[in-house]
Amino acid sequence: MIKFTYSSGSLARMVKVTDDRTTAVRSLVESLGGSLESMYWDVQNCASYAIADLPDPVTAVAVMTATARTGAFAGVEALVLLTEAQMHDALVLAKDCAQVFDPPGSAAIDPGARAEMAGPDGRWSAEVPGAR
Repeated sequence: MIKFTYSSGSLARMVKVTDDRTTAVRSLVESLGGSLESMYWDVQNCASYAIADLPDPVTAVAVMTATARTGAFAGVEALVLLTEAQMHDALVLAKDCAQVFDPPGSAAIDPGARAEMAGPDGRWSAEVPGAR
């Protein structure tokens, strides 16, 4: 999903001459090998949200850069939306790599507390007893 926050100047020009922003975004996305599923407007924040299927993260950055370089937007952001199956796979990967990553500040925790924090499988819990 890509969020386009419009500048006040762009909004003023859109009021003066109304054009089809969905068609413009669709053309850009399709030119990069993607497809636009839908587009929504956030009136309170002068923003639009494009739900697009893009080939990869590099393409998302290209869309952001191509639009941001025009100066017509106060901001352009890309948000990765995952399906339930993709989120499940990400959680499985995160669980698999938990044994090789120490949480920030773990060196400041005394060894006794470190043992308390680690579960039976050696992984860290969310609690931080004994933190100095």
